[in-house]
Amino acid sequence: MNKEIIAKRYALALFQIALEKQLLDQLEEEIRAVRQALAENEQFFSLLTYPKLSLEKKKALLQETFAAVSTPLRNTLLLLLERHRIDIVPELAEQFIELVNEARGVAEATAYSARPLTEEEKRALSEVFAKKIGKTTLHIENIVDPSLIGGVKLRIGNCIYDGSISGQLERIQRQLIG
Repeated sequence: MNKEIIAKRYALALFQIALEKQLLDQLEEEIRAVRQALAENEQFFSLLTYPKLSLEKKKALLQETFAAVSTPLRNTLLLLLERHRIDIVPELAEQFIELVNEARGVAEATAYSARPLTEEEKRALSEVFAKKIGKTTLHIENIVDPSLIGGVKLRIGNCIYDGSISGQLERIQRQLIG
């Protein structure tokens, strides 16, 4: 079965537990931290998937490493470990964050700009584009890309809004050639 489908099932179950126990904010923060920790420490991640290490040792290692996380998330990680699906944690995190954002009316966006955006600029982008896509707010991650020359290119899901100077120059070039 597809990793994404499996991850969505686990994410939905975790989301429902979070709603029931009113731990949505806490679990979102924790799952982001777990995803980042596993991404930054590939050796630890490969230990959890190493076939010659016993399941009990893997569980002990996981419980010790993530002792600070809430019980529902720790139990989910242990369940994934038992079922040999610990490799879906990044997808599970993405799916869980997506469910949380949907419940809050929030969308994730990436803003590419020639220079770092100020908080005021991010807020203005959030207000304008959140209305366009029918959300209350946007969480904007800013990535500096000097090749844009100026302006902003905004990616929300599969949609890209290109207001960069380099994008405008490319459109003008296509018009002149065509």
